[in-house]
Amino acid sequence: ANIYEVNIRQYTPEGTLNAFKELLPRLAEMNVDILWFMPIQPIGERNRKGELGSYYSIQDYTAINPAFGTVEDFKAIVDEAHALGMHVLLDWVANHSAWDHPWVKTNDDFYTRDEDGSYPMEAIGNDGGKTGWTDVADLNYDAPLLIDSMAAEMDWWVSNTGIDGFRCDMAGMVPYAFWEHTIPMLREKHGPLFFLAEWNEPHLLSTFNADYGWELHHMMNDIAKGHKSVYDLEVYAAKNGAVYNDDAMKLYFTSNHDENSWQGSAIERMGEDARAFFALAFMMDQSFPLLYTGQEAGIDYRFPFFSKDTVGVDWSANADHADFYATLFDLKHKHPALWNGAYGGEMTLATDTAANTVMISRTLGEDQVNGYFAFGGSEVVGGEDAGELVIDIHGAKIYTKTLATNE
Repeated sequence: ANIYEVNIRQYTPEGTLNAFKELLPRLAEMNVDILWFMPIQPIGERNRKGELGSYYSIQDYTAINPAFGTVEDFKAIVDEAHALGMHVLLDWVANHSAWDHPWVKTNDDFYTRDEDGSYPMEAIGNDGGKTGWTDVADLNYDAPLLIDSMAAEMDWWVSNTGIDGFRCDMAGMVPYAFWEHTIPMLREKHGPLFFLAEWNEPHLLSTFNADYGWELHHMMNDIAKGHKSVYDLEVYAAKNGAVYNDDAMKLYFTSNHDENSWQGSAIERMGEDARAFFALAFMMDQSFPLLYTGQEAGIDYRFPFFSKDTVGVDWSANADHADFYATLFDLKHKHPALWNGAYGGEMTLATDTAANTVMISRTLGEDQVNGYFAFGGSEVVGGEDAGELVIDIHGAKIYTKTLATNE
C-alpha cells in the first residue's frame, strides 16, 4: 500500500471537505490506497500563529473546523473513499492542545505547569526544553484521567466516522504508556486499525504498524546537495536492517507538510532528481511510500503554514508527474517483491560513488524488480539483463523481471 497526505486548507480554492470530495476519483485513478488527512478539527484562537493558525493547535478534538465543513461532510468522504477502495487515516495530536481547549478550564491537571506553578505551559521537548510552539499547551500524562480522556476522543472518530486508523503526531513525545493502552483498546473494539507513528524508534513498532524514515529523507536531501555520498545509502540500509525487525515498515517520502512549508518543495530541494529520489525510496525494503498534496502536479513552491495558499494547485499541470506516481503505485500493487515490510522481497543495494549511481534489486520468488539511479546529472545505465523497462525518467530506470524457477 501507499499513502497520500491531504492538506484540506490548501487543496482547493475553497479549502473545504466538499470541494476535496469532488477530486477523490482522481486519486483512486492514481492507484492511491490510503488517505491521511492533516488535522481537520477547530484551531485554537488564543496565541494563534498567523492568520489561520496551525492545524496542530487543536481547540476541540471531536469537532470539525467550520472553515472546512461538517462532520457529515467528512463522513461522506470516508464512505466515498471506502467505495473507491481507499482507506482513511486522521492525524492525531496527543502531545499538546490549543490554549483555549476546554480542558484548560475543566481539567487543569491535564497540563504541564511551569516553574512558577502556573499552567498551562507551551509544548516542551523530550529533554524538557522549549519547542518554540508557543501556540500550543503541553499535555501532562501524569494526570490520572488524561489517558482515558484522550483515548475516548480517538474512539469517537472511529465510532462516528468509520476511519481506518491514525497518523500520530510527534508520537515519541507522548509517553509510550498512552499508546500501549490506547492502540490495543481501539483495535479490540474496532478491528485491525492502522497506526503510523511520526517518530523513528524501533520499540514503537511493537504497537504501531509503521514509523517515519526521517534519516533516509535527510540523507537524500544531503546527497542531492552534494553533502553526502550515495555510499551512505549502503551504510543506512545495513544499519536499518540490524536495528529494525524484518516486518518493520517505514514511511519514506521526499515531501510532507512540514518539509514543503519550511524546507521547500521536493523539486526546490532536489531539482530534476526529485522523482528519482522518490523512486529510490519507493524501492527500499521497508518502504511504505508517502505522496504529499500537489507532488503529482509537480508543484515547485511552498504552501504557507498559517494562511491560505493564494496560488492554487493546477491538477491538470505536469501530467507526466501524475502518470509517474500512478505507474509506481501500480507497480507495487502488481509485484509482491515490492510489497511493504515482511510481505515484500529481499533487497540488494549497491552504489558507485565515482559515478554517483545506485542499484536496488528486490526479489521474491520468481518476481524481481530492478532499479538503477544516477544523481547530479550522471547517466542512468541499466543492466544488460535487467528485464522489461517500466519507468524511465530523469535519474531513474526501473525494470521488472520474471526469474526462471528450478524444477
